[in-house]
Amino acid sequence: MSRLVLVLGDQCTPDIAALKAAERERDIVVMAEVMDEATYVPHHPKKIAFLFSVMRHFAARLKEDGWRVEYTTLEDANNSGSVPGELLRYADKHGCNRVLATEPGEFRLIAALEDCPLDVEMLEDDRFLATHAEFETWASGRKSLRMEYFYREMRRKTGLLMDGDAPEGGKWNYDAENRKPAPDEVSYSGPMHFTPDEITEDVLSLVEKRFSKNYGSLRPFWFAVEPGQAKRALADWVKKALPSFGDYQDAMLSDERFLYHSITSLYIHVGLLDPLEVCEAAEAAYRQGHAPLNAVEGFIRQIIGWREFMRGIYFREGPGYTARNELGHVRKLPGFYWDGATDMRCVAKTLEQTMEEAYAHHIQRLMITGNFALLAGIDPAEVHEWYLAVYADAYEWVEAPNVIGMSQFADGGIVGSKPYVSSGNYIAKMSDYCDGCAYDVKTKLGEGACPFNLLYWAFLDRHRDRFSKNPRMSNMYGTWGRMKEDRRSQILSEADGFLDRMEKGERV
Repeated sequence: MSRLVLVLGDQCTPDIAALKAAERERDIVVMAEVMDEATYVPHHPKKIAFLFSVMRHFAARLKEDGWRVEYTTLEDANNSGSVPGELLRYADKHGCNRVLATEPGEFRLIAALEDCPLDVEMLEDDRFLATHAEFETWASGRKSLRMEYFYREMRRKTGLLMDGDAPEGGKWNYDAENRKPAPDEVSYSGPMHFTPDEITEDVLSLVEKRFSKNYGSLRPFWFAVEPGQAKRALADWVKKALPSFGDYQDAMLSDERFLYHSITSLYIHVGLLDPLEVCEAAEAAYRQGHAPLNAVEGFIRQIIGWREFMRGIYFREGPGYTARNELGHVRKLPGFYWDGATDMRCVAKTLEQTMEEAYAHHIQRLMITGNFALLAGIDPAEVHEWYLAVYADAYEWVEAPNVIGMSQFADGGIVGSKPYVSSGNYIAKMSDYCDGCAYDVKTKLGEGACPFNLLYWAFLDRHRDRFSKNPRMSNMYGTWGRMKEDRRSQILSEADGFLDRMEKGERV
């Protein structure tokens, strides 16, 4: 009897577990564009268009390769609106009740498949280096889980940048060399752009029609939507940008939205690129003398270190992880996160870029929008849903640990040993955002004082019982303690005033 083989939008590779376990001659692939998946958060239209186009191109490829494919478009009159609904519809059509699926990357969809009244066999997604069991074995019994030590295991497992049993160059991590401030000029023109073909244009018309009120700009649309395009984009980035990636990976510039970043996460997460082939391409550039070790190691660490570690944390912590709120932050997400209407230039520029590109690099996400949300005491669940909605590479398995754990410290320190908070000084050092800002980063109090400065000290004061004994934060608490009482009081008063105006919906 035939089985249905479910392929989700972020599983568009012939190497996905369900397809590898299926039999082309008898099984039927099911792919579906459904409103449940397109609307569980108000996704950026670029993300919806990207996924639908990737899905349609992949379905066509499967058909060319001899698979029987049942593909439901969003506007299909019989579309049930959900993944389980489409499985039930095609099970009835073909007289079968068995489904092969690859484990989704969100507990929401895992639960939906588990509740589906069909015999659904979910296979673990083996596009990752570490299985759930391997991560659990590594994590079990440790007092704290730190990415650095997990990353070293992944280096040993893959052999990437290894010199026998030792790390290439004698060090595991070259992050200290990857913190240069923004350069005067950027020699890279940005990721390779692709002209939409007929399939993509049809998708863009659909998204314009059905999701016109969603946050963000749909056009221009330039993402790769096929493996060949993604491989060309990777090769172009390795040649033109990787050599400078390490030095400036933490830098931010108003008029350079991509600097030397690759956006390969967008393509890896959906199956257009294999994570190991991406790392091997970077390593080859180092071995050939094209790119320095600090750049290549920093890039590889993001993929086999952070990416794998985040997935491990997500599945280990379970479905309740996104509800964590260890710091008790309950303030509503400000409206300017959705419309960009703020006088804080660093926030406004990051939000403008996010709206137009469905992309911002990791420091913009962590130290601008994430930092502000943490300092302002925003409800981490709202912050989580915003990040999941606005970025084209956001899937809960990778987004939630980055936001709930790393960015908002809402998990109480599972991901990080300290909260990622900073005053405006860090932003001034690493960017040009402070130039022309309505606020003055050098002004600590009174009219024109940078909100990041005020909120930073207010955050430390609010959580002093929790963090004052943290060895990584003791210096700053020492500085706070040495301030005169009247100065501390004025800082806290002005921080409260700023937050009060923000909550009232006034422009800040």
